[in-house]
Amino acid sequence: IMEKVLEFLKQAGVYYIATVDGDQPHVRPFGTVNLFDNKLYIQTGKSKDVAKQIAANGKVEISAMVGQDSWIRLCCTLVEDDRREARVSMLEAYPSLKSMYDPDDGNTVVYYLTDATATFCSFTKPAETVSW
Repeated sequence: IMEKVLEFLKQAGVYYIATVDGDQPHVRPFGTVNLFDNKLYIQTGKSKDVAKQIAANGKVEISAMVGQDSWIRLCCTLVEDDRREARVSMLEAYPSLKSMYDPDDGNTVVYYLTDATATFCSFTKPAETVSW
């Protein structure tokens, strides 16, 4: 199940994550997704507003589109994983990030997705929903 979500997000290349700050939603592009320890992970910097919003409320929604007619809506809770191994795994999966992030810099933060429901949508096929 998670592998299908992982492959879709990787194929999309960019996905959009929505967080909340009080009563105001915020959406921004992301590009990292990694499978580690049988969990899906994303990454950002602790100094960014998005990390502060996730710390206050880990419930987020993610959306991405592949091609002209297939998209995903993913509702989940993000949980910070403070293990060095999780940060290293993400940076190994995305070597280009190593110029900006280091597993020991105190800024790199990774989150795994939990309480997740992903809906694969299409203009040409019925929606498919998976949860974990």
